[in-house]
Amino acid sequence: MPGKHNDNDAARQTPMSMTLAEKIIARASGRERVRPGEIVTCEVDLAMMHDSSGPRRQIPKLAELGVDVWDAAKVVLITDHFVGERDELSIEIQSLTRDWAAKRNLGGYHEAQGICHVVLPERGHLAPGMFVVGGDSHSTTGGAFGCFMTGIGATDMAGVLATGSIWVRVPQTLRVRVDGVLGDGVAAKDVILAICHRIGINGANYMTAEYTGSGVAAMVMDERMVLANMAVELGAKCGIVAPDDVTCAWLAGVGVDVADAQTWQSDDDAPVAREIVVDAAELAPQVAAPHSPENSAPVNAHAGTPIDQAYIGACTGAKLDDLRMAARIVDGRRIAEGVRFFVAPASVRINEEAEREGVLDTLRAAGAAILPSACGACIGLGPARLGAGEVGISSSSRNFQGRMGDASSQTYLSSPYTVAATALAGHIADPRDYL
Repeated sequence: MPGKHNDNDAARQTPMSMTLAEKIIARASGRERVRPGEIVTCEVDLAMMHDSSGPRRQIPKLAELGVDVWDAAKVVLITDHFVGERDELSIEIQSLTRDWAAKRNLGGYHEAQGICHVVLPERGHLAPGMFVVGGDSHSTTGGAFGCFMTGIGATDMAGVLATGSIWVRVPQTLRVRVDGVLGDGVAAKDVILAICHRIGINGANYMTAEYTGSGVAAMVMDERMVLANMAVELGAKCGIVAPDDVTCAWLAGVGVDVADAQTWQSDDDAPVAREIVVDAAELAPQVAAPHSPENSAPVNAHAGTPIDQAYIGACTGAKLDDLRMAARIVDGRRIAEGVRFFVAPASVRINEEAEREGVLDTLRAAGAAILPSACGACIGLGPARLGAGEVGISSSSRNFQGRMGDASSQTYLSSPYTVAATALAGHIADPRDYL
């Protein structure tokens, strides 16, 4: 009855505490609040595609639907997978991608400027609170900037391009608290590899991996991007870090003014499905053995394993701070005889800055070959592709069988520190011995 007070109604109207991811999904779905497990329809703030997941997949799907892109200003297209490849198919894909972009006033088209997950934020396309989808599993990288960003398949992307919306089952949250300060020679890659081992590659299945704690607060953006990037290796729907002064300063540097960072924070009492704690000070450099990131262990478990190739590359491990790590290790030294050492900066801008700082000169002097800014060996393409029976160590995200080359090859994963130390030793080595 009108005017009659009902305690249950009042309780339902009280705003419920929410995590950051839940707040973003609630805003995108036009709701006051959402709860894990609910299925909602979200309006997409931005959709990102690359040359492999983009026009060559979407042209026939959109033609079948009889529609074009719902809002070209909200679509960003970045070429990175087939960049530098000169085979007929790669050339055809690049041409198709270029022509499709030229016919539409896209929110951004970046040709051969680097790997999409790095180019997207550095060109100012991301800001806290955005709901973003990407046509690649490592699109979770965007969560480092306080976005809800997740990877979707070609069919879901077609639906987004046609309608501007997508359904989402609100994920539970896994809170990862990193306490303390990482030791010298230990990096965010070691944190995430240790977590992969601890909970397994499906340990955060369809969850949001929310990274927090003093250890995360102390990280530069390049390192936070590693945590968000490899959330998908935990099975997570997205990885996310709440924006702070570090985030705002980084974004200001690329022309994004953040006025509402405090809006996009998890409530202190927001319920989470699980919390795990990492003691940063106790963490040793980690190495993941073939053929899974969850096969991680402290570096001494694999020390002495001979390698043919060391690779600093990919969206996970070739940002500016990653290149600086490697340069610190090899400065004034030479790589072991018989070892190939490749470095593929994650973007053209990173390449240019590393050149200005002298980082690339240091790496070259040690024996590194500098490759184009593209996905390259991470997806088994280019000159750093592993041959039959070869063993490599990489700063990339995945070491599945055949991922980086021949099916009989083997890939170990580690931080750039450890990759560089291994290149010097000719076998897996602890980077702390070189600092």
